[in-house]
Amino acid sequence: MKALYNYIKNIVIGIYQLMQGMYISMLNMLRPKVTEQYPENRGKKQYGEWFRAMLVMPHDVENHHRCTACGICMNSCPNGTIKVESNMIKDETTGKDKRVLNRYLYDLGSCTFCALCTQNCPFHAIEWSNDFENTVFNCQKLVLKLNKEGSSLMVKKTENKE
Repeated sequence: MKALYNYIKNIVIGIYQLMQGMYISMLNMLRPKVTEQYPENRGKKQYGEWFRAMLVMPHDVENHHRCTACGICMNSCPNGTIKVESNMIKDETTGKDKRVLNRYLYDLGSCTFCALCTQNCPFHAIEWSNDFENTVFNCQKLVLKLNKEGSSLMVKKTENKE
């Protein structure tokens, strides 16, 4: 008699748990969809300033940048993602040796987006962009040269106050 009681009890518990699962499934079917259709709505969503997708070096219209090749960003990067290659030239106006940026290499594949490089740059020469479409077939294409050809240091213009 006790075996029959346990058998019926287990059937009732099983049906109850099955109905709970069906109830949760029905609730999930009726909820609004949160998945975005990525290729169709590309470029429609705007991201905030906190979003870190790709490191860029802004240039002005005359192809000047603010990087002085000091290497602070390279030294603060925990993964060695940034490589700053520079040359020493003699400044004609002061006669002192001056460091000039040759190549600024950024390995997007090994970047952890920690933003230590942008926070430690004293000249604000690099910043984050919202361009997050970084899929490539070859990992060598993830190594980017951020400074443009023929670019030079941006000189801040000061006004003479009289």
